[in-house]
Amino acid sequence: MATQTATPVIAPPVPDTSEARAGAGVVKPGYDPALTNEDLAPLRKQSWTSYNIFAFWMSDVHSVGGYVTAGSLFALGLASWQVLVALVVGICIVQVFANLVAKPSQRTGVPYPVINRAVFGVLGANVPAIIRGLIAMAWYGVQTFLAAQSLNIVFLKFVPASAALLDHAFLGLSALGWISYAILWVAQAALFSMGMEAIRKFIDWAGPAVYVVMIALAVYLVARAGIGNISLDLSAGRPLSFGASIPVMLSAVAIVVSYFSGPMLNFGDFSRYGKSFAAVKRGNLWGLPVNFLCFSILTVLCASATVPVFGKLITDPIETVQAIDAPFAILLGGLTFVTATVGINIVANFISPAFDFSNVAPRRISWRTGGMIAAVGSVLLTPWNWYGNDQAILYTLGVLGALIGPLFGILIAGYYLVAKQRVAVDDLYTKDPGARYWYRKGVNPNAVWTLVGTGAVSVASAVLPPALGVLPWLSNYSWFIGCGLGLVVFWALERTRPAMPVLDADDPAVDDGAAPGRA
Repeated sequence: MATQTATPVIAPPVPDTSEARAGAGVVKPGYDPALTNEDLAPLRKQSWTSYNIFAFWMSDVHSVGGYVTAGSLFALGLASWQVLVALVVGICIVQVFANLVAKPSQRTGVPYPVINRAVFGVLGANVPAIIRGLIAMAWYGVQTFLAAQSLNIVFLKFVPASAALLDHAFLGLSALGWISYAILWVAQAALFSMGMEAIRKFIDWAGPAVYVVMIALAVYLVARAGIGNISLDLSAGRPLSFGASIPVMLSAVAIVVSYFSGPMLNFGDFSRYGKSFAAVKRGNLWGLPVNFLCFSILTVLCASATVPVFGKLITDPIETVQAIDAPFAILLGGLTFVTATVGINIVANFISPAFDFSNVAPRRISWRTGGMIAAVGSVLLTPWNWYGNDQAILYTLGVLGALIGPLFGILIAGYYLVAKQRVAVDDLYTKDPGARYWYRKGVNPNAVWTLVGTGAVSVASAVLPPALGVLPWLSNYSWFIGCGLGLVVFWALERTRPAMPVLDADDPAVDDGAAPGRA
């Protein structure tokens, strides 16, 4: 491995003041303005508890997309117990990976795009930041559109005259759809503009609120169906033998991991606020396997009860609430699923591009400006025109999403295997050619070439099988293929032609993740 002997410029710490707002970053005098703003700098105070992390994952899990994803696994021909096993195994894998990606950001107090500077270089880190930002921007539009569908139901039920707005459309979306979309767009932007503390309070409330309504929905459906009339065997098609079900269950596990791959990659944007890494891990335990198991049981129960109640299996909660056709149920259910979708949109698709786009030009783009760029871009993408088109999603989001695996693998290899969990935090904010993370003109060629090579393989595994009709199941594993290759290839390149610095754990400017506490 290469050893950097240059001494970084270390400015004296900035003393805390009563005027400093909670959560603000500490911008030291030696930091380069082209790489730094208050949003990207190491946090002055880390105050999130295990419950805050737990609530974050509740907002991520309790969504229309999460409900539909869990329910869609029955279409694979699996029995209910097999679906539950696949869900639990998949979410436990997510928990392990979330813990891995959480540690470097929690230890250093910096967001995902900044910690990537240690691996990709202070300028090269813009590549993963832009990729993740574009993915989040597209899904932000999709999730807002799905929430607008719930709001449409409320309008149609309580304002019958609004049905006339369905006859008028602009750019492929009805006038009513535009009204609902605009309401939610403005509401989310307003919440985001209030800052991370307001967002924390919202997700602390939103996750439990969705649970209350889901439990009420399950009780109502079970009472109406009669407990004896509910069958938990919801598998579609002919039952699979045990041997035949194994590869299908593995595909279901891969689907679960892929569903969470986006927020899992940039989880450091949230773990940086954790009081300690132990608190983050506890929050992940309760928010992922425990919470997801409870939510999955409610999902299976609600879906099972729709068969005797409505005469068909309904896995979409919006459609379930609409089928009840009771004013109070439609109002409560519609607003609840709007809240749930707003929750996942904020945590998964708004905050991520805010940090990512700010990282590209910190002097010109603040955290709030980066989020608004994503919000405006999500409208320009008109997600309602392509969300229902499998081919459009495959060749746009499918390609971008396939790059998440290599990005994850490269970061994990760089932090744990190559850097041995050591980061020179101050060097993440300097363009000094002698600094540790300047590499070659600000870019680590090993990381970039790894992303190009393994990204091409990952994209091919995601796009070609369904397009050619050959080994279509392979696309379910594109994240694992990309992650594994990214980790191994980057580690191998750093072994054969090392670029990342060898840091001394005793250096006071270095945070050693293997040591207890935060330096």
